[in-house]
Amino acid sequence: MSVAEWSGAALRWEQRLSALKVRLGSVFGRPEVRASAGTFIDGLLSGVGRKTGWLMAEQAGLGRPYRMQSLLGRSSWNAEKLRDLVRAEVIASLGDPRGVLVVDETGFLKKGTHSVGVARQYSGTAGRIENCQVGVFLGYASPLGQALIDRRLYLPDAWATDAARRRQVQVPEAVTFATKPQIACDLIAAALDAGTPCAWVLADALYGSDSRLRRMLEGGRQPYVLAVRSNHALRLLTAEGLQQTDPAQLADALPPEGWAAHAAGEGSKGLRLYDWARIALPWTVDEGFERWLLIRRSGRDAQERAYYLVFAPAGSSLAELAGAAGLRWTIEECFQRAKEELGLDHCEARSWHGWHRHMTLCMAALGFLAGLSAQLRRVAGSKPNEKSPSAIAA
Repeated sequence: MSVAEWSGAALRWEQRLSALKVRLGSVFGRPEVRASAGTFIDGLLSGVGRKTGWLMAEQAGLGRPYRMQSLLGRSSWNAEKLRDLVRAEVIASLGDPRGVLVVDETGFLKKGTHSVGVARQYSGTAGRIENCQVGVFLGYASPLGQALIDRRLYLPDAWATDAARRRQVQVPEAVTFATKPQIACDLIAAALDAGTPCAWVLADALYGSDSRLRRMLEGGRQPYVLAVRSNHALRLLTAEGLQQTDPAQLADALPPEGWAAHAAGEGSKGLRLYDWARIALPWTVDEGFERWLLIRRSGRDAQERAYYLVFAPAGSSLAELAGAAGLRWTIEECFQRAKEELGLDHCEARSWHGWHRHMTLCMAALGFLAGLSAQLRRVAGSKPNEKSPSAIAA
């Protein structure tokens, strides 16, 4: 295999991008709208520092940004149908029975108050309360890579109940106030109903603490590893009766031999090693499944811990649970790449459908890049090393 093959220099990415535009084109209907969508995706993938209508139009050699702005606003096309196609593209490239679904939200800082959903609310991006929009996203990760496959704007209650503001930004009548965990339920259910291969569903404590989300997954016999807070209320039926406790108290009572070291994925400095433990939860469970409290502990500070509720196939090892928990970072990598390279946070549209159109087009661009990376991994793994360890040992 040549360096050009495994490095990606020989990938015919332009042909692949043209083919992707053709496959997505059915969503846009009219030829001029299809052309604008292709130009928009080109702009997202370009080196333009800020993905605004003006700058992407200039990149494309257009005199005015009308086509870019119209694509997000006045043009007639369905962002949900495009989302379905983007998800199918990602699964075609990355789909694997060992894949995971990861849900999380990200913030989009705003200066004004007129864009849909803008309010003073907590932004994980900023780490504090800011004037921003918040979107809930669903990511998919497998051994071949990761990408975003769904999105929905969180509409604060003050927006959801203000008829005048809703009309100004064209919020559909069917859209009502929904909590972020409720949105997550919808996104996950849609992905699973579409046949997305998924070994585990992963999320942080905002979602893991929601009993409705856990019940939905358990009802579909879908394994999960969901983070919870240290003081999450746990009620356990013991020989002494009903005991109320929390993850921190249970972790404090673990003996030293109850912990084992496992990697939790790869970070910027190599494998991230932690101590892990699990405690069986004596709750009713479907045949073939087990419930666990999973605990992650820092090797440097024994009080630095994270906690997870687990619904797992019977016989799952501690290493399997630790490995699954460690994959939640994949959606953070998606956010970082989509914002830094593809303009996920450069949305100029103020309307409900404009926001979802922009995000979905960014997801298409991110999925395209993930597909290229997956192809490189396949190429690199297609030819066995002629000097395998066994051959060297012999």
